[in-house]
Amino acid sequence: MQELWGDKRYLSLNYFLRHKFGEKVFKISLDAGFSCPNRDGTISKGGCIFCSERGSGDFSGNRNFSITKQFKDIKAIMNKKWPQGKYIAYFQAYTNTYASVDVLREKYQEAIDQDGVVGLAIATRPDCLEEEVLDLLEEFNNKIYLWVELGLQTSKDSTAKIINRGYNLDTFEKAVKDLRKRNIEVVVHTIFGLPGEDEDAMLNTIKYVSTLDIQGIKFHLLHLMKDTPLVKLYENNRLRFLAEEDYIKLVCKSIAILPQNVVIHRLTGDSPRDLLIGPMWSLKKWEILNAIDRYMEDNNLYQGLYFSTNTL
Repeated sequence: MQELWGDKRYLSLNYFLRHKFGEKVFKISLDAGFSCPNRDGTISKGGCIFCSERGSGDFSGNRNFSITKQFKDIKAIMNKKWPQGKYIAYFQAYTNTYASVDVLREKYQEAIDQDGVVGLAIATRPDCLEEEVLDLLEEFNNKIYLWVELGLQTSKDSTAKIINRGYNLDTFEKAVKDLRKRNIEVVVHTIFGLPGEDEDAMLNTIKYVSTLDIQGIKFHLLHLMKDTPLVKLYENNRLRFLAEEDYIKLVCKSIAILPQNVVIHRLTGDSPRDLLIGPMWSLKKWEILNAIDRYMEDNNLYQGLYFSTNTL
């Protein structure tokens, strides 16, 4: 099955975008200056307990600058290493459908008007997709290639309460269905290593999303960062870091559960070194990615191997 996706045993985002657009495509992460209902008091003031002060946009552009300036600044840096390619304008930080439709339209349009942009990616919460926002997303889906990212993290309701996610599984499922009715692609975020979750719980989340009409997935390792509510759990011995080898095995088993048409957007998460408390091995990103490739080859795993049975 390996020959299906070049040198990988899974459908990587890089492979998918190269085949879709015929050349290398890069994401440029933007911060549009939005907030989040889980921070401003609408739902909660604490936010998800793992979320940094930058709303998971620690590697995004500077929100004090316009979308245009952020885009051009990041593009200039990327062009030094990769002078050729196209771009996905990625609204990453905070909740990127949490504003009036007029404001959203202006921000999205400014992003796709940038030179070389062939796609638009919008990260948001499933409880921030009102009908008029969905209509707007459909409008942009008809203009340019679009996907919407939804933070599920876990399918276990008790864990969702611990991490202060702020919505239930029904809300997530409705968001997926509403987006798919408009033919908008959905990318789901999952996190391994959440408090109280064992291997079965983590794999059950992947089995759950494998039954949904999604087009992509991101695997994240739980990072403990300074000045997040998660620090209190760690200090009270309620959080244990995943070992590197355990994370690698989990990701590989998860890939084997997923259908072959789901694009793997990410295999591990990033955290700024100066904010990271642990696990410190997570900083070795390329070593982790290479180890995932080796584990899948050594164990003859490939994407979709267990999809029909959802058993390991």
